[in-house]
Amino acid sequence: MMNKYILIFIGSMIFVAACNLPAPASPPALNLPATLQASTPLSVSPTATAAAPAPAALTEPTGKIAFTCQLFKDVSSEQICVVNANGTDYRRLTSEDTIRHFYPSISPDGQSVVYSAYNEQTKHYEIYELNFSTNEIKQLTFALGDLNAPEISPDGTTIVLTRFYIDPERPTTWLIDRDGDNPREVSPDRAIDPTWSPDGKQILFASVVDNLTQLFIINTDGTGLRQVSQLPDLRGRSDWSPLNLIVTYSGKPWMRELFAMNPDGSEQRQISPAGGNSQGPSFSPDGQWVAFTSYFDRYEVHGCEIYIMRVDGTDLRRLTNNEYCDYQPRWGP
Repeated sequence: MMNKYILIFIGSMIFVAACNLPAPASPPALNLPATLQASTPLSVSPTATAAAPAPAALTEPTGKIAFTCQLFKDVSSEQICVVNANGTDYRRLTSEDTIRHFYPSISPDGQSVVYSAYNEQTKHYEIYELNFSTNEIKQLTFALGDLNAPEISPDGTTIVLTRFYIDPERPTTWLIDRDGDNPREVSPDRAIDPTWSPDGKQILFASVVDNLTQLFIINTDGTGLRQVSQLPDLRGRSDWSPLNLIVTYSGKPWMRELFAMNPDGSEQRQISPAGGNSQGPSFSPDGQWVAFTSYFDRYEVHGCEIYIMRVDGTDLRRLTNNEYCDYQPRWGP
């Protein structure tokens, strides 16, 4: 029974962060160094953004984007959906109406999606992989703790994830082999929302220091920890492009924006058109586009949709158009 309450608490914290409700107080500072978080595309109204149209000669977005879809407007029954990068073929992937599924990420070869879902037998959030061609679902983990934010390494062999175990206030970064074997902790420091470097040798994640959430980079063997970002209200979800650019989001509730920077933290700048409460960014496989959640067209709790834009903030397009929230996008080939 206690484990059930812990799971509900963890799920509530994640939903609060994603849907912009007031978040719980920040956990205490950690033992980190002091120097050291569809439909057819629809055009956005001119009042929503000042971004100018991108030159027609630039390439169009390709691939597909997986995301969490709140079909039933209920956190406990969230599903995994996918849409093509041009806004076509929006479809639901998971089918258990009463089970929560979230944090999807498409494999580097574009053949499958990994995600977290609650398992009634183990009483934990486990990691699953769904094959796009066959719809076959494979459970990869078994009672390792409550796991979320899985992402497959660029070479396709390893999955990084966040593990909650016993203490919901101290999630840590773990690695498992692609088949779920060989679980190992990267670092004992509190960490959420991990993502891979383009070469697969480092991990970008969010953690708390001096009561502020910031982005950090660490080697996969646990060495070389360093702080990247300097943002006042960073939330956590980020991505690292093949063009060696980092994107994340920061801001007060309902006032969040996307920020890009170099991996050393330099040239930090806002890239999202202002006023959309933008969050949860993900780069396209070629690094030219960013997918994210925003509220440009319906500024209310269930108004979050999936948008894309060029990495310079131009050519904003809406991919989804629903009466429920679509969020946590992850772009794949």
